[in-house]
Amino acid sequence: MFKKLMLNASIMLIGSMLLAGIASAHVTVYPKESTQGSYEKFTVRVPSEKDIPTVKVEVKFPMDAVAVSRFEPKAGWTYELAKDTAGKITGVTWKATGDGLASTEFGEFNMQGKVADAATEIVWKAYQTYKDGSVVEWVGANGSDKPASVTTVKAKAATGATTDSHGQVTPGSAAASGTSSNTSLYLSIAAVVLGALSLIVSLTKKRK
Repeated sequence: MFKKLMLNASIMLIGSMLLAGIASAHVTVYPKESTQGSYEKFTVRVPSEKDIPTVKVEVKFPMDAVAVSRFEPKAGWTYELAKDTAGKITGVTWKATGDGLASTEFGEFNMQGKVADAATEIVWKAYQTYKDGSVVEWVGANGSDKPASVTTVKAKAATGATTDSHGQVTPGSAAASGTSSNTSLYLSIAAVVLGALSLIVSLTKKRK
């Protein structure tokens, strides 16, 4: 009985490990965290999950969150850009010119763009095509079988003066720094003047 229980537990453990490995092997865009208004290098990491090669990868860009404009050439692959009627880049498709990515391989595709000033997250929808023509759509919500990769976007640091709820101007870090520097200067001048006055008084007393 004990041996049977141990065997069942082992089978369940191995199965869960295999499922975890499969679930983690999906198209992912790095970095996973960025900042509003920043220029960023994004890396699309693509693993192959099947016994046949990956030969095409398409990524769509959420235009309200990021503007991608540069792409790094990759040996063995070409790329095509998708654009809207205004000529803005809305996505990219990489196509293998050779064998593509085998089942034990992964590839990284680099691009550069600017994060929108008001973005809170970038949801990257990706489509992975295998040599047999089958397509895996990485477009689901977080926690789903085929989730889209998400880059979380932090608010940029505040600089300069800001206005509070009463309409009063509140100095930011730069203004506060300037005020602090001026105060230190005034205190230094006052100390020099007081020192000079003390010396004059002392000399005057000695002469008397």
